[in-house]
Amino acid sequence: MSQPPINRGHGRNISVTRPVRPRSSTKGPLDLDDTPLNDPLSPKAAATEDKPQQRPISGQRSPALPHSPAAPPVKTTVTKDFGFLLRPEIYHTVQPVNVPVAFRNSSKQPAADAPLEDLLAKGHFRAAAIAAVQELTATGGPARPRVEPSDHQRIFSLLYTRLACLTLIDATAVAAQEVRALEDLNAGVYIDETTGEHLVPWELRVLNVRLQALGFSDPRRSVMSYHDLAREAREQVSKATARHDNSARELWKARLQDLGVAVAGALIEMDDPAGAAHHLATLKDRGDGKMALSRALMWLHLGDADAARRCVVRGEDAGEDGKHAEAVVGALCQMADGEYEAALASWRGLREEVADEMVGVNMAVCLLYTGKLTEVSLFSTSLVLVLFLVVPWVPSWQLKHDKDADTQAHQARAIFEDMVGSGYSSHTLLFNLSTTYELCTERNRNLKVKLVDKVADLEENPKGWEKNNADFKL
Repeated sequence: MSQPPINRGHGRNISVTRPVRPRSSTKGPLDLDDTPLNDPLSPKAAATEDKPQQRPISGQRSPALPHSPAAPPVKTTVTKDFGFLLRPEIYHTVQPVNVPVAFRNSSKQPAADAPLEDLLAKGHFRAAAIAAVQELTATGGPARPRVEPSDHQRIFSLLYTRLACLTLIDATAVAAQEVRALEDLNAGVYIDETTGEHLVPWELRVLNVRLQALGFSDPRRSVMSYHDLAREAREQVSKATARHDNSARELWKARLQDLGVAVAGALIEMDDPAGAAHHLATLKDRGDGKMALSRALMWLHLGDADAARRCVVRGEDAGEDGKHAEAVVGALCQMADGEYEAALASWRGLREEVADEMVGVNMAVCLLYTGKLTEVSLFSTSLVLVLFLVVPWVPSWQLKHDKDADTQAHQARAIFEDMVGSGYSSHTLLFNLSTTYELCTERNRNLKVKLVDKVADLEENPKGWEKNNADFKL
């Protein structure tokens, strides 16, 4: 079934307000005295007070099913019928038409009756999306037993898996249509009358906001919905503090942090990056450098390198994360200013300090630009925006080849191929390597096909194993 189009734009950047009464002196739903809204770079912040473990500075960039600290499922004595979510006509068929043959015919393809948990653990997101619907609609045979209409915990878990996996395989348009079946999550059917607790898991409620906005072509509604959720999260923080429940308090504080960044993401989808930048400026930072890095990247997107640099000026308590954030933004600003030789030196220095895919990709891109790619028309230069990193690439038909450019392109190619050989396979890496093949030879399709075979032979992992043709520019 063809995927329905999504209208992402809007005519004017208008702030949506509800003029009920003048703003009081109390803090807004996204504010907390001791709860800075940091960490926009992790899918879900871990709600823990333990010392954070060392991690790559780019964080988790490859697709992975989001996991967040989950509160215990709501237990209710009230029986409710959610059979309206089990109708087969709600769900679309997921076809592998955009999946390269090497993946479709691979021996790593899972069995039809593979457990859903195994599919997720090995990064088989398309198969997991199909398996979730088979269990929801009782069409999967004995391996996927029928779900009782009153089992709200299992139904919502499967529905979240289905929608999240669709977004991870670039089928967000399909997810935006299927999520309509939920209708209004504030309806009484989703509330436990005895306790007042919401029966729908938090992760599904947050995902529902964005997908509903896309499905109804109304991106502004997501901003209001995120603020409604944030107000609830702030109330839960206060309740947990009053009863001295530190675990619950940290859980809701982490959720509040995520919502603050989600609002910025919604503004970006409304084609209002300036509004997103100003919104991020209102969010506090815990001193780990992540929020500062997010602000800096937004200013870079707006073309203000000086403002980006000011965002990551390191204080005494910034730590290693702050140090790396300053170095990363500094190198990106050098690229934005056309100082590719200086940027290349910066990326090389970073690569000696940390083994990180993002650093390697940008270093390789810098090598391409030192090969006189500045002669390329700025109008035809494209951008690949992958989560928090802007990696430029250049169409091969616009490149003015010379000996130095060929040398630098082959050096960049070697770096990209070494990273693939080390097990990296993000969209950014594969897309830029495929572009480099286009810069190196006119017979680039054979190289791309070989790359597909090589990536298909990589080990399965929770970040996502199966790729699409678009990853390889096929």
